[in-house]
Amino acid sequence: MDDADAIYRGYATDPEVARYVIWKPHESVERTRTFLEHFMKDHGGDTGYPWIMTLRKGGGLVGAMHLRVSVPWAEFGFNLARRYWDQGYGSEAVKAVVDFGLGLPGVHRVQATCHVDNGASARAMDKAGMKLEGVLRSYMMFPNLGEDPQDVCMYAATR
Repeated sequence: MDDADAIYRGYATDPEVARYVIWKPHESVERTRTFLEHFMKDHGGDTGYPWIMTLRKGGGLVGAMHLRVSVPWAEFGFNLARRYWDQGYGSEAVKAVVDFGLGLPGVHRVQATCHVDNGASARAMDKAGMKLEGVLRSYMMFPNLGEDPQDVCMYAATR
């Protein structure tokens, strides 16, 4: 919750960051706080690992990532503030979470999806060593792209 202001200012209001995610841009910092409260309730605990990504020097907010474990697999999602796009932070974070997930007891697979048009996320997962397994048709809702389910690419890394 201490990161709510930084998240709000850093990326939560940016429609380009929100384009391929499952939430709409936040209209207030209070909305960010509410989002975080619900997220931590639903994705925290013994099977959820939410992280904030920061710069090593200066601690600036780069983005956020979460890993949800459901043995024998785990699934993650991530987003970056636009000013950090195309600088290698995405692939570095993906590689770290894949390594972490595959190191957990009983986890043999770490997976993630991205919208078929989200080339940046696809590149980050590819650079991190994940493999494209295929396209899932009409699989996920993206509220910033309309009311119909959208196609996603499934990426995975295994032990």
